[in-house]
Amino acid sequence: MPVNIVLVEPEIPANTGNIARTCGSVGAKLHLVKPLGFSIDDKHVKRAGLDYWHFVDITVHESLEDFLTFKKENFPQNNMYCCTTKAAKRHTDVSFQDGDFLLFGKETKGLPESLIFSDYANAIRIPMLDDPEFRSLNLSNSVAVVVYEAMRQLGFPLMR
Repeated sequence: MPVNIVLVEPEIPANTGNIARTCGSVGAKLHLVKPLGFSIDDKHVKRAGLDYWHFVDITVHESLEDFLTFKKENFPQNNMYCCTTKAAKRHTDVSFQDGDFLLFGKETKGLPESLIFSDYANAIRIPMLDDPEFRSLNLSNSVAVVVYEAMRQLGFPLMR
């Protein structure tokens, strides 16, 4: 698996559907961390990626703590990057490795600050307009920007 996309408490079904479709197109594994703002059986989630849902390897974790335990026990050697507007480092400033975990927070609040600052050296951001009124990109767009940079660095494995 080239990379792992982790959505922590996603709220908007269409974003998750779009992200699932992106994961399917690049061979990334998708991790969903509860609570979810919808059911993954919901027609709104599947509508965005319906034709691609069978291409996506999805694991659902009961909580952020459960995910962190899963990652520590099964993939301790893999990097984990918190994708946040609060980071100083750009997503293009890191060297992505096969199997890295890219964490994205919920649409309304992002990732918990305690998680971001627990390993701030691995917090990354997408450069954006420097204007306090502009908050961030849409979640599904953010995932696409970061995952395609990771895929570019990895030589686009599994892709034609």
